[in-house]
Amino acid sequence: MEMNKNTGMLVIIGICLLVLFMGLLRQKAEFLLNFLVRGLLGIIGIYLCNMALAELGIACAVGINPFSVLTVGTLGTGGLGLLYGIVFYNML
Repeated sequence: MEMNKNTGMLVIIGICLLVLFMGLLRQKAEFLLNFLVRGLLGIIGIYLCNMALAELGIACAVGINPFSVLTVGTLGTGGLGLLYGIVFYNML
């Protein structure tokens, strides 16, 4: 019974996100394009930073997942710095 409840909640959330996405697309196509470009460049930046830190022997890496892409897509390079700041803080 609980699985049906969770599935129903996920479907409702998905529909709400789809409606918001369609509204955003209609009103703010430029914003969406900028977000996607920042997200894509953020993924590339995370990958390159992880590789550079690994080459330097620093055992610190930011994972590439929807939350990190959302952070970098929204905040840009400041979000990339924020993610690495959090990881370095956790290393202390």
